[in-house]
Formats: sequence, structure tokens, C-alpha cells
Amino acid sequence: MSGLRNLQAKTLSGGAFDPKTLEGKLVLVVNTASECGFTPQYAGLEALHRKYSDKGLAVLGFPCNQFGAQEPGDAKEIALFCEKNYGVSFPMFSKIEVNGPNAHPLYQWLKGASASGDIEWNFVKFLVDRDGEVLRRYPPKAKPEDIASDIEAVL
Repeated sequence: MSGLRNLQAKTLSGGAFDPKTLEGKLVLVVNTASECGFTPQYAGLEALHRKYSDKGLAVLGFPCNQFGAQEPGDAKEIALFCEKNYGVSFPMFSKIEVNGPNAHPLYQWLKGASASGDIEWNFVKFLVDRDGEVLRRYPPKAKPEDIASDIEAVL
């Protein structure tokens, strides 16, 4: 799956993530933040995860503090916040950068594969098909429930 096949990332609990778990799946990648106006989208992302994970969707959350310092917590604080406030059960990863010279390789690949430039804010979403092709990039304002039809069309 191209950039996802080689994904090297640590989960919020500090464990290594096995990218083989994504083989054959439709993947929704989202850069997240706990103190953003779009933070309530966690509920919609969790709803997508619960509704479609058995059908082959994987939602992946990547906390990022590059936009207005809206993700100031450490891994434990982020995990607690997500679980307590939104019941997040999809994989969440250690905080990363999505832009600039220290951008995580996944985000370098996503931006290059979609020819879409830098990430503009928290909660930008990328839908990646089962073959590892970036299907679409969604802006922060795109609510998870609004992209369900795109997910259903591919599943």
C-alpha cells in the first residue's frame, strides 16, 4: 500500500504499529488535536470506525501540535482525552508533525501522492484505497459523516 505499507509509527501507548494490519483495507488518515474547534469530529470518526471497520475501513488518528498549539498534551493525556470524551477506539498514534522539514514520512507521502500541498489545519482527512492510492483529501471542515458516502462507494 505504498506509503502505508511502510508506515512506521508508535501508538499512543508507545507500541510499534504493524502496517500489515492495513493490507486490503480502505484507510482514512486524519491529523487530530484535542483543543481545536474541529475536535468534536472525533465522535464522527469513531462512528465511521464502528460502522465500517468490519467492512474493511481503518481510521488512523495522528495528533499534531503544529496548528495553534492545539495538541499540547503528552501521549497519556491525549489517549485519556480521546477515550473519556469521545470513546475513541480506532488507532491513535504518537504526536507528529505534518508540515515542514520534520514532517512524518506518511504525511510527506500523502501530500505528494495527492499533489495537494501542505496541511492547512487540524482534521485534514485523506482517504486511501485498498491498493494504496490516495483517493481524496478532505478539508478540516468536512465532517466525517459527510464523507460516509465516499467510503460506502469504495467499500
